[in-house]
Amino acid sequence: MSVVPYPDWIRPPAEGYTAEDLDRLPDLPPHTELLDGSLIFVSPQTLFHMRTLRRLERALEAAVPDGWQVWREMTIRLNLRNRPEPDLTVVNENADTGPEGTYCEAQDVLLAVEIVSTESRERDREVKPRKYAAAGIAHFWRVESDEEGHAIVHTYELDPATRLYGLTGIHHKQLKLDRPFPVDIDLT
Repeated sequence: MSVVPYPDWIRPPAEGYTAEDLDRLPDLPPHTELLDGSLIFVSPQTLFHMRTLRRLERALEAAVPDGWQVWREMTIRLNLRNRPEPDLTVVNENADTGPEGTYCEAQDVLLAVEIVSTESRERDREVKPRKYAAAGIAHFWRVESDEEGHAIVHTYELDPATRLYGLTGIHHKQLKLDRPFPVDIDLT
């Protein structure tokens, strides 16, 4: 029986990985994120996650104003050691780096959306919002499932004085907002 060697990236450098390493490391699993210099591997999606992602993506595509694009599952370079991958991102259209681009810069992001799963609960509720706010991303939505499998959307806006998010609403059946742009989404 032959032994399959581990990839070199399984042993991180002492100082951790950098945002640029995500594009250089061979054979990383799909949707690998970088948080605090550590590689984070994402678990398989649930049916709730896939359906909610599709619904929100379609609604955002229909509502996003001129000059902005909706990106699905692309990373944001927050700084040298952090490149998380939100489920959806509303990005300035000038941030498009072409067909080989793999990320955008934080200053080009208007909205980051995370759909919480059991595996990512702490990252999506605590770690990522704190990092998005520190990077100056103006709006953040956290999406969770209720007992019946319906989406609940928690919306946040950045307070520029504190660089922290303030809760602007918890939406159970309808997500109707004026900011960051008008949107009306049936969550049922």
